[in-house]
Amino acid sequence: MGGGEGEDLQKLKRIAAAAYDYENDPRWADYWSNVLIPPHMASRNDVVNHFKQKFYQRYIDPELNVEPIGSTSQQARASTPPQPQSSSSSTSNSNTRQRSSGSSSRTSGPSTAPPPGTTSLRWDQQTIQFSVNAWVFIVAVLAIFPLVPSNLSNRAYRLSFLGTACTSLYSLYSLYGKPRAWNLPALQVWFQSVILAKDFIYSIYCLCFVTSHLFLKFALIPILCRALEHVAKFLRRNFSRSTLYKKYLEDACVWVDSNTTTLNILSSQAEIGIGFLLIVSLLSPQRNIIQAFMYWQLLKLMYHAPSTAGYHQSGWTKIGGTVNPLIQHYAPFLDTPISAIQKWWFR
Repeated sequence: MGGGEGEDLQKLKRIAAAAYDYENDPRWADYWSNVLIPPHMASRNDVVNHFKQKFYQRYIDPELNVEPIGSTSQQARASTPPQPQSSSSSTSNSNTRQRSSGSSSRTSGPSTAPPPGTTSLRWDQQTIQFSVNAWVFIVAVLAIFPLVPSNLSNRAYRLSFLGTACTSLYSLYSLYGKPRAWNLPALQVWFQSVILAKDFIYSIYCLCFVTSHLFLKFALIPILCRALEHVAKFLRRNFSRSTLYKKYLEDACVWVDSNTTTLNILSSQAEIGIGFLLIVSLLSPQRNIIQAFMYWQLLKLMYHAPSTAGYHQSGWTKIGGTVNPLIQHYAPFLDTPISAIQKWWFR
């Protein structure tokens, strides 16, 4: 009875997970953008449903038991009717002996094994992302460290943005592939499919600073948070049994993995603050009007994109709650230009 009740409870949990509104949850877009799988697997419904269940288990219901991706196909094969017995009794007896003799070898290994090519492809993508993100994290720390000479610090500053742009573009290519054709309609279709992705936003973010002569070390905070999150997830996934990891890195990686929301909030607040710093920089000799215009267009995209909207909208709400009463009391003449800016912002 207990086992049957447990199975019924898990069925109800899986139904609730399937009915959950993932599209309106900004955490799902962030979670899915960090999943590294080949493009041909990302389009499979069973793969998408598997990661939706893992997301639901992590953020909504930890008691949900997530089955492996291949379990659904195994159940489908098990439910197919048996083939007619056209072979002789000796063949069936030999098959029975083969099943009994091979049962121990099957139980010793995993029940489902993906094709060798798929496993190696995923491992290569994850390893490349981890290597570059670890390098970006080290270089960004070097750029922020105050005792580093200015020439080396500025070079590390540019390399941090360049490395993050490379990993973001590589992730976009691995998830969305390249355009079907190199003409304007195909490019527009491909661009519309990636413009709201978090990796695309970060690639544009890096391009805004990698070529600029204005060195805003404050702009490295989102880069550091992103690299730290990717490195911690990779270490927890692949080195959880390592003695060195358990001794020196486990606590830090667990903290990072359990505080991704805090890191995203910190990143969004830093990105909003950089927008105001660029406006102030227009009064300096190092002003760059094009960079400031591009960055505020990017901030507008971050406000509306599902992967970053939740954090940015919360940040702007707090700013409005603080600034609007001051404007109403001390500078009511600013209502007209602010309302015009808001129309452009929400358009």
